Amino acid sequence: MALTSKITLTNVSYTDSMLARQRSLATGQEQQASNLQSFRYLVERRWYEQWKEYVVTGDQNSSSFPGQIDNTELFEELDSYHLKERLVENEDFVLIPAEAWRNLLAWYGMVDDQPALERKVVDLPSTVKVEVYPVEIFLCLHSNMENVVTAQFSHTIQKVMMKQFEVVEGAETRLWMKSSDTCCERLRNVHVNVLDSCLISGMTVIMEMRNADGTWPSSRPQIIRNSVEEQESYRGQPGVCGLTNLGNTCFMNSALQCLSNTPPLTEYFLRSAYLEELNFTNPLGMKGEIAEAYADVTKQMWSERHYSVVPRLFKTKVGHFASQFLGYQQHDSQELLSFLLDGLHEDLNRVKNKEYIELRDADGRPDQEVAEEAWHNHRRRNNSVIVDTFHGLFKSTLVCPECRKVSVTFDPFCYLSVPLPFSKDRVMEVFFVSLDPVAKPVQHRLVVPKAGKVFDLCSALSEMTNVSVNQMVVADVFNHRFYKIYHADESLSCILDRDDIFVYELSSRSVEEEGDEVVLALYLRERSQYRDSGSGSSSCGTSLFGHPLLMAVPRVQCSRNALYHLFLQRLSGKQVQAEGTSSEVRAGCSTEDSASASCSAEASAGVPTNSQQGAGLQQQQPCETEVEEEKGECLPQTNERKGYQARCRKLLFSIQAVNSNGTTERGMGEDAQPYVAIDWDPDMKKKCYNENEAEKYVKHQSMEVPHQQTTVQLQECIELFTTVEILEEENPWYCPICKKHQLATKKLDLWSLPEVLIIHLKRFSYTKYSREKLDIIVDFPLRLVISCLSLLLRYDLIAVSNHYGGLRDGHYTSYARNKDNGQWYYFDDNKVTYAREEQIVTNAAYLLFYHRQDKIRQPTLLPPSDSSSSPAQPANDVTSHKHDGMERATSCVNMETD
Repeated sequence: MALTSKITLTNVSYTDSMLARQRSLATGQEQQASNLQSFRYLVERRWYEQWKEYVVTGDQNSSSFPGQIDNTELFEELDSYHLKERLVENEDFVLIPAEAWRNLLAWYGMVDDQPALERKVVDLPSTVKVEVYPVEIFLCLHSNMENVVTAQFSHTIQKVMMKQFEVVEGAETRLWMKSSDTCCERLRNVHVNVLDSCLISGMTVIMEMRNADGTWPSSRPQIIRNSVEEQESYRGQPGVCGLTNLGNTCFMNSALQCLSNTPPLTEYFLRSAYLEELNFTNPLGMKGEIAEAYADVTKQMWSERHYSVVPRLFKTKVGHFASQFLGYQQHDSQELLSFLLDGLHEDLNRVKNKEYIELRDADGRPDQEVAEEAWHNHRRRNNSVIVDTFHGLFKSTLVCPECRKVSVTFDPFCYLSVPLPFSKDRVMEVFFVSLDPVAKPVQHRLVVPKAGKVFDLCSALSEMTNVSVNQMVVADVFNHRFYKIYHADESLSCILDRDDIFVYELSSRSVEEEGDEVVLALYLRERSQYRDSGSGSSSCGTSLFGHPLLMAVPRVQCSRNALYHLFLQRLSGKQVQAEGTSSEVRAGCSTEDSASASCSAEASAGVPTNSQQGAGLQQQQPCETEVEEEKGECLPQTNERKGYQARCRKLLFSIQAVNSNGTTERGMGEDAQPYVAIDWDPDMKKKCYNENEAEKYVKHQSMEVPHQQTTVQLQECIELFTTVEILEEENPWYCPICKKHQLATKKLDLWSLPEVLIIHLKRFSYTKYSREKLDIIVDFPLRLVISCLSLLLRYDLIAVSNHYGGLRDGHYTSYARNKDNGQWYYFDDNKVTYAREEQIVTNAAYLLFYHRQDKIRQPTLLPPSDSSSSPAQPANDVTSHKHDGMERATSCVNMETD
């Protein structure tokens, strides 16, 4: 809950021509002309969206004035300014060209001390990629490993190292990549760049030079010699082998483990049958390189000689032919699997010259005849081990809603992507801020309709708090300010799960007597240490802190003096500590000073501006006082104040009208939401404001009740897949009878199923307004019986790809059944442990691999004798140690090979 970013006050005025240029930049006209620049800059998405809203409206007094560029939310910590991991473009940040960045920087400035996030544009053969996370590696010479140099670059590694260490041009060198104390491997192609070599941050590259006598200093760097001997002496179960995570490559490792444990495909590669079928001339293929790289990984995993394999060459090949997998961003295991199966098929396609085939309509012919024709035509162009193993046929039936024309086609498929039953409800967590100044915010967990409105959220919260819906205002709090204050009729789809949503209780009077009260948005600010002697406190720099508030204030009490007391009362809970001994005073003034608070309030606050009048702040003249700034004294001059004390302490804070950003006095028009800031002097804030106490909150009992997860059967998902649906407007069907596009009804049926059936559970839901992961538990059987053409086909589960976590911070693992001994194993990157059948069905299951029972070869080896009694035992561990009862243990020695 703690928010730590700092916003510094700035005042900028813009001419019409400057706003017009900004508007051109916001609409992308100038950015398109800058696309060829070699650098991009990261800008926090919310700031960027607020800036676009500000300039596109053209209103210089808009409350969306963005203030200084602030990338605080992109940093892990403000001391080192390291980026958070797994940031997503257009969700967390936007990339803008260098020229656009320079303009924004000149117009708005940047929060103090924040560095510009400049990133290099890497020109690749098939695309252009921005290095959001530059690779930082360590460089050293084999002859002097103590002298380590840190470098960030995308260039060719050898050239950089030779220049860095002043190696004589023409000297024969070779490079080693060291990723840990027990892993060092040869970088054979010294001319590749960092991306192609799959180097990740934290790795060390060691350069050694050939000796004068023609020998090398060592066969391998000394640091790993003993480990290599252990690796070479290791003999384990074939296929029970981990895969090293090269940097967010768990998605790839999970898919590879599932395919590795698909018997017909693995046996095809292990017996080298692929060598006779490599298709080097297929324009749709990868010149056999993907097939050869996959064969290399498979043979290493099944060689019995490795605890773990480094799939670096395979990762390089995948990135070369599919640029979306370049670098180290997290990806989807299903997307990788789809690319890999298609790439293997084209590299191994036995059809060298694909003939053109004109498809015929069914025209009332029997389904069996049309299906056989479709499959025959498919095999005339596509004939590979992938087709033999994974391809089946759909029957697709379209019916025109107007003329009732029926169109039947049969289409091949490689996997089934089945939908999950879509829940109509959504769980949201919000913080309720009551009128009671002593009460802490209370965190509630609510169940609301996914397609609901903000009003529905308030209704659900009203049932828990007994506060009327009409007394609630919902707001998104971000960086100590209101990012958005919602209206009751706005859609809940605008609110993301990661947003900090606060619901504020307003007084019943603000609802009953419409127009008699104004709702003020209240910010807390701290003045900077320096003071401008010419203009006083109003020109000092400020920074936001704490949580903002929403208050309903009677219009008759909108003077500065009255507001001071109202704000003081609102903060008089545990946030503000009493300085005096009297319980009547909680503001930091003694009892005798409280009578002169109005004098001091007006004296320290100054005169409101015209814009403040529009906010509901009434224009009032300050009392006639003499303020001694240094001593904090005020001397009453009027007869009415003769009874007051002649001296009073300096007040806790002053009041300023601001905009929604909390930085300027822009945007205070009559129809705008009024925003007010109370400014604290640092010493007074430290003395009287308990920031730790103010940040605390309590959890409602609804937070303690675990969210009940829905469980559905796999058969329900398959039935949902084959349900009749109406085509979407974006994808109509052209009816040959009506001679126009129609929103026809469509039904898919399973006509023929492959030897290995892959079922993709569509857990990730993407709509125009929201992105979410469905954590529904799909109860899938280990022995599947599925109906196809009135036949019952029986399948056995052989592998599962799992996805844990959410959209932004997920992790992939896999379960797989070894084809030789029938034992289940759990693969988590380079760690492999035994698994039991009852562990496999979880809400993380994402891809299911089923093998037809009539095609399964029975295991030739007995399962390990201790696998059932020691599920936590690492399957590839030399010493067979246990790990405190955990089901996922690590190996004692983690040796890898490339």
